[in-house]
Amino acid sequence: MVENGANARPSQGYAGDIDAKQAWKLLEDNDEAVLIDVRTKAEWSFVGIPDLSRLNKECVFVEWQLFPLGPRDTDFMAELAAVCEQRHVTKNAPLLFLCRSGSRSRSAAMACTEAGFQSCFNVSDGFEGDLDQLRRRNSVNGWKQSGLPWRQS
Repeated sequence: MVENGANARPSQGYAGDIDAKQAWKLLEDNDEAVLIDVRTKAEWSFVGIPDLSRLNKECVFVEWQLFPLGPRDTDFMAELAAVCEQRHVTKNAPLLFLCRSGSRSRSAAMACTEAGFQSCFNVSDGFEGDLDQLRRRNSVNGWKQSGLPWRQS
């Protein structure tokens, strides 16, 4: 379990939920921790991506669902396994899954846990965060609102 406030959800099928700031801290403190952005190519291109260069790390980009219709990418697990093998990421390494607001990333964390990865976390507030009272993102929580490094791709 992560010592920085992760909410354990073993009954939910993954290691737990952490917010964006906790994710950054885990990435900073643990050389083996990997951030996996499961949004779509369109989101990466038009909304932006996490910038981990200050940590001398690179984010992994694997779509959970395909744009524009949204079916689950049936190659997700194979693509992720290939990237993990290429980067020498073990099944015990902390994997932090990120999407727009924490839903797709939760599903990815659960699937990867089921596939044998031991420490799969959901970044519960995502890259853009929850909707505010005006139904807009980027003002309540999330990677961008937390002031964490990001850039346009």
